[in-house]
Amino acid sequence: MEEIIALKKELRKQIKVLKATLSTEEKRLKSEQIFNSLEQLPQFRQSKIVFAYWAMADEVQTLEFVKRWSNSKMMLLPKVDGEDLRLKIYRGEESMAPGEAFGILEPIGEDFTDYASVDFIVVPGVGFDKAKNRMGRGKAYYDKILNSTQAFKAGVCFDVQIVNDVPCEPHDVKMDAVFTETLSIL
Repeated sequence: MEEIIALKKELRKQIKVLKATLSTEEKRLKSEQIFNSLEQLPQFRQSKIVFAYWAMADEVQTLEFVKRWSNSKMMLLPKVDGEDLRLKIYRGEESMAPGEAFGILEPIGEDFTDYASVDFIVVPGVGFDKAKNRMGRGKAYYDKILNSTQAFKAGVCFDVQIVNDVPCEPHDVKMDAVFTETLSIL
């Protein structure tokens, strides 16, 4: 187990360096390409309740995606609460406030607890492989929720975040699909 943790730590460092080479504009354009592909997926088209995320500066940018779909789908966003994520309904940027954990905007309001009704999840990650394994930031925030739902899980990342092999631990959850600006791994 310690060997896997060490491998993940090293891989996170390598990917961070690669992501740092992308400009803000490159990330915006690549994010558009990613969501253009993801939005064609039948599982997304048919979904009614979508759990997404509000992106940090180094992640696939979700702002336009969340805003675009919030009129026709219930969009859920996470709020970090200690060691867990709490899901909240996105009700517009005016219903967001800076979070304590990462300093990004998080939704305010009541918790959404009916995980069984979520039908699609847009999952960020530090790295993915072509077998659809995911490596997060190391807190297992997402794995806890992903393990408690049958929703379709779509990982999103930039091409530079696709690696040959993501070291996996028992709690790690495999994606149903992974999207980059040039790849759709289904």
